[in-house]
Amino acid sequence: MAEAKKTAATAKKATATKAATKTAATKTVKKEAPAKKATTAAAKTASAKLTGATYATGKRKDSIARVYLVPGTGKIMVNDAPVEKYFRRPVLQMIIAQPFNITKRETAYDAVCMVLGGGLSGQAGAVKHGISKALEKAEPDLRKVLKAAGFLTRDSRVVERKHYGVRKARRSTQFSKR
Repeated sequence: MAEAKKTAATAKKATATKAATKTAATKTVKKEAPAKKATTAAAKTASAKLTGATYATGKRKDSIARVYLVPGTGKIMVNDAPVEKYFRRPVLQMIIAQPFNITKRETAYDAVCMVLGGGLSGQAGAVKHGISKALEKAEPDLRKVLKAAGFLTRDSRVVERKHYGVRKARRSTQFSKR
């Protein structure tokens, strides 16, 4: 009889903990919902600022960059962060600034970039390609300078795929004589 009371008490505790976790889960969902609304509001204000912008898409390896050029002071934003925070390596920052430097437009435009896929090096190359294409759209007389530097050509080198039955793309299995 005492054992039956103990099992009934443990069953009540288990149902109480299940109910507590369900209410905790619904509370966390309610807390996350206003954050999503805030991000969509920020996206609407960002798109309102970019209405008169020059748009271009840049690609490199597996990365795709959407670039908006707006007349401004020379600020570059990548995924809602300054370029110095997103690309911390100075080499990558230099790669992104190359189209502005070669055309002598360092302080003429602000660039707002959204990058997806790939690694940091590929993303930097995609942003550079996108900025070059947007500069060419904004000022067609810059085409000759950008084309001579090779910034308007998409670098088509991508990682070779791995084949079935092989260790890597080119590495074969180890030979065994016996």
